[in-house]
Amino acid sequence: MNHWIELFIEQIKETTWPQWLAVALGVTEVLLARINNIWLYPAGILGTAISIYLLMDVHLYAESVLNGYYIVMSVYGWIYWIKKRNEPPVKITYSTKNEWIISLAISIVGWVVFYFMIKNLPAKYFTPSNVPGWDALVSSTAWAGMWLLARRKMENWIFLNISNFFAVPLLFYKKLPMFAMLTIFLFIVAIWGYFEWKKQVEAERLVVGD
Repeated sequence: MNHWIELFIEQIKETTWPQWLAVALGVTEVLLARINNIWLYPAGILGTAISIYLLMDVHLYAESVLNGYYIVMSVYGWIYWIKKRNEPPVKITYSTKNEWIISLAISIVGWVVFYFMIKNLPAKYFTPSNVPGWDALVSSTAWAGMWLLARRKMENWIFLNISNFFAVPLLFYKKLPMFAMLTIFLFIVAIWGYFEWKKQVEAERLVVGD
C-alpha cells in the first residue's frame, strides 16, 4: 500500500502545469454546467485542447480523437445554447431495444476501428501505442455514452462510467495522475447524474399517470 501511495505522490510531483491547467478547466466546466452557465463551453474547449496535446504526448491516440470530438460538440452546444436556450429540453427516457443495439454496436465497432487505427497508423506517423486495446475501449464506450446523452437517455451514464472506470488506471499508467483524479471525479458525478435523471423520469411518469 505504501508503494502505491509513494508512486502517486511521485507522479503528482512530476505533474506539469499544462496538466494542472487542463484539470482546473475541466472541473470549472463541470461546476459551470451544474449551475447552467454558458461559460462552461469556453472553459471546456480550452481545457480539452490542452488535454489533446497531453494525450498525444503519451500516445493515447483514441482518447485524443475522442477529445477532438468533445471540442466539436462543445462548439455545437455553445451555438445551440445561444439559439435555443429558451426552448424546453428534450425529455429524459430509457433506451429502447434498438437504441441498446445501436449503443452496443457503437462500442464494439468503435473498439475494432480504434484498435485497428492505433495498431497501424501511428507506426507510420507517430510513436506506436503500447495500450491500443485499452485506449480503444475507453474511447468507444465514451462515444456510445455521448450518443445516448445527446438523446437524453438514462443509459448514457452507464456507458460513460464504463469508459471512466477503465480510463482511471490507464491515466495513472501513463503518468497523468491529475487526469486520473479528474476522471474519478467525473465517475462520481455520473453516478449522481444517473440517480438525478432517474428521479426526473419517475416524476414525469407520476405526472403522466395523474
